Order: sequence, then structure tokens, then C-alpha cells
Amino acid sequence: MSERSGRLATDVGGTFTDLVYLDETSGELEVAKVLTTPADPAIGVMDVIRAAKIDPHSVAFFIHGGTTVINAITERKGARTALVTTAGFRDVLEIGRGNRPDLYNLQFRSPESFVPRHLRFEVRERLDASGNVVRPLELDDVEKAAEACKVAGVEAVAVAFLHAYREPKHERAAAAQLRAALPGVAVTASHEITREWREYERTNTAVLNAYVQPLMAGYLSRLGDLARDAGIECELNAMQSNVGSTNFERAKTHPITLVESGPAGGVSGAAYLGRQCDAPNIIYFDVGGTTAKCSLIEGGVAKLDSEYRLGLTRLWPGYPIKVPVVDIVEVGAGGGSIARLDDAGMIRVGPQSAGADPGPACYARGGELPTVTDAKLITGVLDARTFSGGLFELDETRARDAMQSLAEPLGRTVEETALAVNRIAEADMVNALKLITVQRGHDSRDFTLLACGGGGPMHAGALAREVGVREILIPRHAGIFSAWGMLATPPRRDIALTTLATIDALKMSDIRNVFEKMIREAKEYFDLEQKLGKALAVSTKLAMRYQGQEHSVVTDVDLDTQDIDDILQGFHRAHERAFTFRLNDSPVELVTYHLAAEVEAPMPPIAPPVLATGAKDNAVRGQRSVWFDESGPRDATIYSRERLAQGIELQGPAVVEENTTTTLVLPGQRLWVDQWGLLRIRED
Repeated sequence: MSERSGRLATDVGGTFTDLVYLDETSGELEVAKVLTTPADPAIGVMDVIRAAKIDPHSVAFFIHGGTTVINAITERKGARTALVTTAGFRDVLEIGRGNRPDLYNLQFRSPESFVPRHLRFEVRERLDASGNVVRPLELDDVEKAAEACKVAGVEAVAVAFLHAYREPKHERAAAAQLRAALPGVAVTASHEITREWREYERTNTAVLNAYVQPLMAGYLSRLGDLARDAGIECELNAMQSNVGSTNFERAKTHPITLVESGPAGGVSGAAYLGRQCDAPNIIYFDVGGTTAKCSLIEGGVAKLDSEYRLGLTRLWPGYPIKVPVVDIVEVGAGGGSIARLDDAGMIRVGPQSAGADPGPACYARGGELPTVTDAKLITGVLDARTFSGGLFELDETRARDAMQSLAEPLGRTVEETALAVNRIAEADMVNALKLITVQRGHDSRDFTLLACGGGGPMHAGALAREVGVREILIPRHAGIFSAWGMLATPPRRDIALTTLATIDALKMSDIRNVFEKMIREAKEYFDLEQKLGKALAVSTKLAMRYQGQEHSVVTDVDLDTQDIDDILQGFHRAHERAFTFRLNDSPVELVTYHLAAEVEAPMPPIAPPVLATGAKDNAVRGQRSVWFDESGPRDATIYSRERLAQGIELQGPAVVEENTTTTLVLPGQRLWVDQWGLLRIRED
């Protein structure tokens, strides 16, 4: 039996399932990619492990991420869920915040609740805002709710009582009774997921956790069984949305923390790579099979969104989730995004995707509609034979036939139409990049664009020109970077606690005491549940607001060096940065304590043990015609990335191919390989 010295990460995407395996003894990386199996993603995970030809007995660390949770919610394929709540509050999910992003849409409809009204049950109980009992919990009401759930065939129950974030004893009692009365039914109490206020957001979070819990518990159990049967004996971990990891058992009870599991792996890897490679300010950009995602990293630290809304757009309010989620802007423009003509005869791309089954037309697996991947093949960016490391050969004839359905009514050639599809997809991507930068007060010229995913490096050159980014980074194995990033992800626990107080009424010792209690809770979580005795790194933040305001601003707090006045000044600066003004004489309220705790973990190497050597000509694979713009095709030199040595420079137009992605260097751009094996692209 092999000595266990390997770290294994797998990432399930909409089209492909990716794997990265690091041998910690030699520093060598093994990578693999197979088509996702949507009917049972666990099968795809085992397929990619077999494709990588690694010894399962050598795996000392296993981490898994993907889109299972977010897909189940967006496709509404979760469990039949009920809600048990305080009497008089069953319609909180319907009322929501009453916000209408599209103010002039007279036909606007609020997002549909995941729990129909007849499955929302009221229980007589009441606490005040300080957690004091106003009315004791009526257990008979809980029993009646349990009986009604049995009759309705409910598979999951969420419990959300008023002010339970402050005092959860009524929720604990009700959840215990429901679990006893409904064996086999998943029960989620809101305080088990979040202890922050906002009744609607807290209730919706508990509901969505319950909604996906049976599905994820079954999926993770099945994946765990298959991994054990294959010979993987180490603890199994899941990638969380907070750019940290947790074990499978915790993930089964808190699956909502995995809502952006796959993308969070990429953001975690981007932050780590930026810290190591002198690029602390990064725009992380990832194009997969279904979506394009981007996230901002400042000072080597990923940004988390404490008010994340699933499916939020400028026209739709989305669904709030009150757990830390990496701040990601996402648009439906990926390699599998379908191009079509709208009612006005204009080309539209996405958000519908061909996915992995049947996939783009060029996959020759039954797809007949044109996609962005078909467009890239037709315009010469992709090589039909070397696509995805030769996993399968693309069929250009089918791609052209599919694109012809758009070209004919437009009176354009297939190539012109394919170029237009690429441009429209890139316009959506540019909007996403501007949302994460310009519209949040950032100058994109201060950032480096880190392009990842199977499609990111193909679009990065055009996008960088449009938004003004000065440099593009393409990491090794960019097409499976989310999986690589999971190897750079430590175990993490986030704790938030809402406790309203006026800052002037507090002493620094009061703030320290709350955080010390939270730190003890984090240590107990890791020591008792994860059996980890390594160093624990913590960061502390406070959410504060001016008295009378609705929303708060989160600021960093140093418990060792700062006093109350320092905290206030930090808040004033943060508020001015966010809203362009400060109110120095207004009373300030402390709203929520935030603690992030991470366990020390080994990180993957940035550069390979031995970089390629030799002249640039050794990396040349040949030439082919590529459509870069409307002026027509141009001859581009094709390079093999594996043969590009450190220090080599090359001029566009060029195409750099590797097993997991293709990098496009536009005319007027220059590429070179740095000391870490990263591809760096700038304008000449």
C-alpha cells in the first residue's frame, strides 16, 4: 500500500468535472477532466479519479466542491419543505422586503417562496428583542404542526421564531420535538445556521438549508461511500462559500454554506496566488460551461458578501442567504451558453446552456443549438483535435450547421455570425467586470485580471482592453483552477452574532469579551469536530451604523492595539469610502460581531518543480487562421504551453494551447512566462 502523501481536489461544474492531485513528497501535480454526469454527479467524480490514474490509497487529504446546491435551488429540485414559525408571521416569506428593483414594472411579481402557504405552520410563542420570554412555547402547537407535516409528506422542516438570533431556547425545544416526531425528516432551526438578525433573511436561509438538506445529505453520503470503496481512507472535506472548508458531516447539516462552493475554490486560489506572486489586487475571472463569474480581491484577501442574494439582478431581488458567501458577480455567458434570435431578430447569448448533456453542437452528443464553444471552434480559436487535452474530438461540421440557423436569417456568413456570438457573450462579461469594479468605486487599472476556467483565457485579452486592466495572468492549469484553489483552502469557521449597542456605552473590554467567547466556540468546533490541533488564525470585524440608519458597514478590528476611538475612526473612514460622506458627530451603533477562524494548512506550490526549458520555436505547434475581429481571419502562431520556458516572450496574434484551456493573445498584445510559470499578457 502506498504511503499517504497526496492532496486531492475535485470540482463538479455544469459541463466538466475537474481534478487536481498534488504529491506533497515530489511536488508534482496531476490533473484530469471528464464530462459531468448531471443525473448523478458522484459518478463523474469517480470517473475523473480513475481518469487521473492515481492511487486512492495515497490520498491524505480530499476536498470536493461544485454546483450541486445552487443548481438544486435554481432548478427547484429540492425537498418538499415546511416552515414552523411564530404565530402571526407565516407570511414573512411572501412579504419579504417589499423591494422592487425594477420600479416601473407594473407587472412585477415577488420571488416565489420555496414553502407554499399551506405548509407554513404557526406556533404560539414570543420573545422580545432582548431574548426575554413574552409568551412560553406551546408544545401542543408544535405537535399539531408535526402531524400536519406527516400527512403532507414533508421531507424537510425549517424552524424560525421571532428574535431567535438573540435567544434560541424556543427554537431548540421545537426542533427537538419535531425531530422526535418526524424521524427521517431533515429539521433546520434558524439559529443553527445564523445568529444574525433580519427576520426575513434569517427565515429564508433556514428554509433554503432545509430545502437542499435531504438532497445533499444523500449526495455526500453516496460520494463518501464510493470514495471509501475506491480506497480513499482520509477525512472527506467540502468547499464552503466562505473560501474555507469543512468536513462532509458538517456539510450534510449545513449545506447552504456550499451554495457557491465551486467558484469559492477559484477565488481562494486566486487570493493565495496573488499573495505569493506580487499581485495582491486581482479581478478573478472564470468562464465555465454555463456562466462567467468574477470577484474582487484586495490586498490578497477575498471579499465576502454578508447580504448575498441568490439570483439577484437589476430587475429581480433574488433570494437572501444569511451566511458568508464570497462576493461574486455572475452572468449566464459560458462555453455552453446557447445563442438565439430574439423577437426583434437580434442575437442573444445565454443564460440557457447546453450543459454537459447534450452539450454544444460540436460535442456531437445530440446538441443542435449554437453555443459559444461552437463559435470559438468556427472562428479558429479552438482546435478540434486538441480540445480539452484530446478528451474527445470536436465536430466542426455540426458546429457550422448549428450556427447556420442564426446566420441565414441575418444574411451573414457562418464565420461572421460566430464572431458576433463571441462579441455579445463578451459584452455580458464586460458588464459583470464593471459591476465588480467601476460600480463599486474601484479603478480597474489598479487590478490584475486573473483569467481561469476553460473559457476565461480565450476572452481575457478582449475584456482587458475594454475595462482598462493593464495585465492579465493565466495560471497553470487555468481550466481547472477552482479545483487547484481548493487545495489552497484551509478549514474555516465563520461566526456572526447580532447584539445591538451604542458604541459610547461600551468599553473595549466588553468587545473583547464577546470575541473571546466566539474564539472559544471556534476552537471547540475545530478541536472536537475536526480533530485538528494546529494553529488557529482569527480575524475580527464589527458591523456598525449611524443611529437611525437601516444598513451597516463592516470594519476590521484589532483587539490588541485598538481602543474605542480607533474603532469609531475606522468606521467613519469605511462609511465615507462606501457612501462618500461621514457624520462625525452622530451616535454610532454596534450591530453585529463577525469572527473568521482558520486552521493552518499546507498550501500547493505555485511553480512546478522544473519549468520547461528551450527556445520559443520548440513550443510552436504550427499556424492556423483565427478570426480576431470583423476585418477577417489572420494567421496566428499556435504554441504548446508545456513547452514555453521561463522568460520566453511572444507577440500576438497567437494561441497558446494546454490540456485544460486555450489562451488567445490578440494582435498588439505581448505574452511572457514569469518565474512562477504564469503567463502574463500586456498591450505592446
